[in-house]
Amino acid sequence: MQIFGVDIGGSGIKGAPVDLERGDLAQERHKVLTPQPATPEGVVEGVREVVEHFGWTGPVGATFPGVIMDGAARTAANVDKSWIGTDIRALVSERIGGAPVTVLNDADAAGVAEMHFGAGRGRTGTVITLTLGTGIGSAVFTGGHLVPNTELGHLELHGHDAEKKASSKAREDEELTWEHWAHRVQKYLAHVEMLFSPELFIIGGGVSRKAHKFLPLIEGIEAEIVPAELQNNAGIVGAAMAARAAGQGA
Repeated sequence: MQIFGVDIGGSGIKGAPVDLERGDLAQERHKVLTPQPATPEGVVEGVREVVEHFGWTGPVGATFPGVIMDGAARTAANVDKSWIGTDIRALVSERIGGAPVTVLNDADAAGVAEMHFGAGRGRTGTVITLTLGTGIGSAVFTGGHLVPNTELGHLELHGHDAEKKASSKAREDEELTWEHWAHRVQKYLAHVEMLFSPELFIIGGGVSRKAHKFLPLIEGIEAEIVPAELQNNAGIVGAAMAARAAGQGA
């Protein structure tokens, strides 16, 4: 079974049909840059471009970097604040020709995919997926169940929004060495661990492809720390999974 997933991020909008038997992309993903400013009109046009690239007309799952309640944005991280209050589900559906659309938080989507198909398979304790990218997204699971919209990237750490210091974008913008950045990530993980005592951290986002450059440098964390197995495709896969679940009434 294939369903389309699209992952809306602060820097890029990417999507592809997903093979939900294998938990992998059925075709190579297509990506467009997120317009700046990342307004609803501009971003949804990017979503339309990605969907139409594949000639897709069926159900679509979409992720969004913010809190999602009943298909609408309650917060907007790393995109224009005019998203707040926008019914994303209706807006995207209208732009792609009326196909049914399911919307969820971007890190929640990545986490769902990792728990089902990736590094979290079979884990029943507290598991936290963290996506390190333009910001920091989080997905918290306990007993295999998602606690949605946690947004732990906005925890305050040493007087700053944690994602302003420990995201992948922060490493690039400040031209930090892997060692310096790993130390910041370590401090962030220690703070999250103090609050939640997880058995496992799954580190996702584009930087997960380079996990060998920074994960071995992180010390003093009791939880196991592993890179995401689906890497930066996890959001697309999770979005498609959510669309299937919505279609089945789950």
